[in-house]
This record gives sequence, C-alpha cells and structure tokens, in this order.
Amino acid sequence: MIKKNVSPLGQLRHAVQRTLPAVLSRLRILVIDDECDQASVNSARGELDMTAINHRIRELLSILPAVSYVGYTATPFANVLINPYRGDGQELDDLYPRDFITALEKPARYFGTEELFGRTPTDAENVLPEEEGLDMIRDVSPEDERLMQPRNRRERDTFQPNMTDSLKRAILYFLACCAARRTRGDARKHMTMLVHTSAFVSAHERLAALIEGWVDIHRHEILDPSSEMGRALADIWEEEQGRLPSEVTDAPPISLEAIFTHLPEVLEALEFPVENGASDDRIDYYGPPRTYVVVGGSILARGLTLEGLMVSYFLRTANQYDTLLQMGRWFGYRPRYEDLPRIWMPEDLKFRFRALAAVEQEIRNDIEQYRVQKLTPMDIAVRVRAIPGMAITAATKMRAARQCAVSFWGTHRQTFRFEHRDQRRLRRNWDAAAELVSRADALALRDQSLNGTGVKLWRGVPRSSIQRFLETFAAHPTHADLDQAILLPFVANGDSRLDRWNVGIVEAERGKGSDRPLGSAGSVKLVTRARLKENTEVADIKALMSKGDIRFDCRNEVPADGGWEEMKAERLQALGQVPLLLLYPIDRDSPPQRESLVRAPLGAVDDIVGYGIVFPGSVTEGGSFVSVELQPLSADEIEEIAAEEEAQAEAAGVI
Repeated sequence: MIKKNVSPLGQLRHAVQRTLPAVLSRLRILVIDDECDQASVNSARGELDMTAINHRIRELLSILPAVSYVGYTATPFANVLINPYRGDGQELDDLYPRDFITALEKPARYFGTEELFGRTPTDAENVLPEEEGLDMIRDVSPEDERLMQPRNRRERDTFQPNMTDSLKRAILYFLACCAARRTRGDARKHMTMLVHTSAFVSAHERLAALIEGWVDIHRHEILDPSSEMGRALADIWEEEQGRLPSEVTDAPPISLEAIFTHLPEVLEALEFPVENGASDDRIDYYGPPRTYVVVGGSILARGLTLEGLMVSYFLRTANQYDTLLQMGRWFGYRPRYEDLPRIWMPEDLKFRFRALAAVEQEIRNDIEQYRVQKLTPMDIAVRVRAIPGMAITAATKMRAARQCAVSFWGTHRQTFRFEHRDQRRLRRNWDAAAELVSRADALALRDQSLNGTGVKLWRGVPRSSIQRFLETFAAHPTHADLDQAILLPFVANGDSRLDRWNVGIVEAERGKGSDRPLGSAGSVKLVTRARLKENTEVADIKALMSKGDIRFDCRNEVPADGGWEEMKAERLQALGQVPLLLLYPIDRDSPPQRESLVRAPLGAVDDIVGYGIVFPGSVTEGGSFVSVELQPLSADEIEEIAAEEEAQAEAAGVI
C-alpha cells in the first residue's frame, strides 16, 4: 500500500523498472486505486497535458506487462467523463473504465442516500414508511444561516459567527446522545459532532471558540434538569424519541433520567478540535475514546472518517456533485446507535442532496444495463444528468463531456414538484389538460370498450395534440428534463413511434370530485398526494406515478407484480411502440394517508393537475438525443469551484 502522491508513485515506477524482465513477465499485478476520482483523473488545463499523479499512474500501468486497474469511489462522475480514446500526440492511455463499471450492493445496516432521502414509491398514493427516508434531517433557517456565515470573501477575516437557536439545539441533542450511548455501555467508544459551516480557515477558529465558550458558560445549567437549559435539553431529547421506526436499531430506548445521570462525564470528556489544513489541534482517534465537537472545512470533505458521528450541523454548500456528496460524512455504519444520528441543514441544501440522490440512482440504473445487455462502457457511456446551477465535477475533468445525455426512449417521466401557492399557474395547467381531453373526445378517440368501468382512456391521440399540451403546461423549473426546451424537440422529432399516443386520466377509486370539470371528462375523482414536510414555497410530493400506472392502457395483458422496468417491457410487448401520457388530478388538500412525521397536507390554493409519460423504446438505444443550454456558472462560481477542488486535494495530501 502506498500513498497516492508523486514521490511514492515515482519510487514504485523505479522499482518496477529495476525488476528483471524474466521476473516481471511472470507477475500478474492488480492495482487498486481508492478515491479514484481524486487526483487520479487528469485535471490539467491543456488538452494534451497531464497532471503529475495522473501521469505517474498511466506510466506505471504502461510498463507492467500483465496488470488490471480497479478504481473505487463513491462519486464516479469525473471517471465516467474521461476521454476513452488516446488523443493525438499522446502515448499513454488514460484511466477511462473501458472494460467494466459495477455498482456495489449496499451492505446491511449501511446509512446512505436512500435511508436519508428515501426512494421512488411503488404506489404514490400509498407511500410506505420505508420509501420515505428516515426522519433524521432538521432545518436551519435562512436567518440562522446569515448569522453563521460571512456573506462574501471580503468579510471572512472580520466576520464573527453567532450562537443560533438551531446550533444550540444541535449541541444539546449531541450531549444527550453521548449520555445515551454511555448508558448503553459505549463509554469506551468515540463520539463526534461535525460542524461544517464555511470553507474559510479563519472562521473555523472563531466558531470553535464560540461553541466552547457557550458550553462553558452554560455547563452548570445543562446539568440541572430544573434550569432553563436543562429543560431545553430534556425537551429536545423527548421530541426526538420515536421519530424513527423501532426496527432501525436493536439498542434499548434511554430514559431522560439516564441522560442526566451521564451528562457530567460527557461534559468532562468534551473537546473542541479544529480540523483544517492550518490547524495544530487535530482530531485523534488512535488513542483513548474521544468526545468531539469538530469544526472544520475542506479537509472534512474527503477520505476522513469521523468516528462515532451522531450529529452534523452542515451549512457548507458546493456547486459540484462530487464535492457536495463527499462532504456528507454522515453516510456509513452506526452500530448500536442507528436511532441517534441527526443532521441540521438548510432547505436548499436538502433539495440539492435529494436531487443528487436521484442522479445517483439514475447512474446505478445505467450501470445495471451493462449487465442486462452484456455491454461495456465502450459500447455505451454512463450518462450523468445535469442539475441547473451545479457543475458535475471540475471543468478540467469534463473536457470530454458532451451535452447529449437526454434521451427519453424507454423511460418514464413525471412532475412531482408544484408551485402550490400560485393559483394562476395551477389553473393554466388544469386548462391545458382539459383542452387535451376535450380535443381527444372531439376526435372520437375515447376507448368505448371501457364504458361503465370508470376508466377514461383515449387511444391514437395525434402528436400535435400532445405537443400543444406540453407547450401550454408549465412544469416546475427544477424538473430540468421536462423543460419545454428539452422535451418538445424530442417529441417533435420525426420518429414515427411518437405519431400516436394513448392518454388516460388516473383517478382515485373513492376520491372526491373536482370542483372544476377537466374538459369534456367532467368532474374527475381527485387523487391524494401529500407533500414532504418542508418550509418551502414548492410542494414536493416525491412521486406522482405509481408502478401500476404503467399498465393503465393494458391492464389485462401486463401482470402487476413486476418492477418498473419489467412492467414497461411487458407493456411494450403487449401494445408495441405506443407512448402513454397520464393526467393526475390532485386534491388540493391531500392529507397524508397515515400519520407521518415527514408528510404534511398538500395545502394548495387550488386543485392541481400533474402528468406522467411512459415512452416506448429502450434506454440503451441511440437515435434522437436532445440537450439543453443550461445557464452557465458565473465567474465567481467557477473561481469558487476551482478553489474548492484545490482545497480538497491539499486536504487529502495529494498535492
């Protein structure tokens, strides 16, 4: 095992070169590159230039007669965007994964994006608790953000952070968690809280001193159950009990009395290290058990495991996918304290992580196609969906990337975010759906064989009617792939598979009738879609479509027990290349179907209509691709991304 740095790699190269050719020819070498997206990927500015570490690795692989190179990373965005072909004037192959890519299965008891942010529900009207994501994320208000972070770089040397209510709650909860773990017999284990608010080194020292001073001032009150601070700690602990499913952990629940019994030893053990490239007071998990409130920056963003991490107070955003995901140090294993971890973060950061969780799942689905179709990454490239306002990775690692990744063949798309307070937009969308239905009826396209069943379905709706609907319907701007600039050119392409569509209205069996008619369909039975409980002007219902809706126009021919992809394949076999557009009239109230800690009533100002589309074809086929001109990042954002990349590399010790 060697450190991924220029000098050790150079020494290894010399050792290989000094090996006798007869000996070297008999060796079979496996090179394992951990964090292979960091430093290994060429990020030189020039098209034909190579960074030193990238050059050393490529050179090493070229002089080994029999070698396999395997890279591991949790954020493979940069790796799949490497140019797979040797450029003119280059003698060494780059590190594109030309032979295989595989996504490792998630181990049991692992806390990852799915546990925190959930997965796409199978039945959107009856979302299961295990599909929701665990109730572990707490909000940091915009006001608290302003009190914790300088507004710009100019203020970084003079800015003094404040103790906000959210930070106080996070600290008190962490102290209670440490006491709970001691009650469970984990006194000899490390326990950590992460505070990551800024990239600026000067801010870390001030914030650590502020937190330590606040704890010192209130130390005696914290230990007194009858004091204001003691009651606040007790209230927080009681509020957090029972918010996760009981099966999350086998560890026993902890009483409030036990918490206060062990609080004195928690406060006695508490330390406040600063972890950044300039700090002398670093964390140390190699000695006796530590109880840390760690304040830090970029060095916390990669390759550093925070032992016993229970509470994260996280304001530090980033404009790159890989950087942001690597900052999420809370992913991992939490043996015997799976019920305790909590994360405090702002709403916009939560949205970014949820969007990245969806991108991660899309990449896994793409990678799965290699196995199903017996393909390699040289046959079809992994696609990484762009999120407006974010970069996938550093610009110097994306020279080979091309904007051609949006193809709808073989996919299903849906609206699941709505501006539920904008009555004008809601009514305009309702009218767009009503016009589509009325025109289909005027063309006598309703499936008369379904009369009396309550199913409203129109077959053979012309492409022009679908285009008119998509031109009029305004999807929420965060649905980048449903933007009219992307979707309409695809629908308008000359492929005959999109000439005739099936259109249906998905209604609740016992839903209440809509106040307004949906065109010639009249009053329709509204479906229920509760929103995620977030303090935002956008209603996120997470999923509009249910898996069974894929068989809306062929119920008797497609079994209901398959997965999403299996059911799409069955529908394709039953009906042929027929696209399906489904309209969903949604009850403006839409209370949660069961008591929920993460769902709230939709609370819209009017009934909402959303839509889902099932496209024919296969996700692996070529043909019509479209791209979108995303708003470019500003010069300040580009500079910030470059600085973040450099800080990460320095923190990881690779430059």
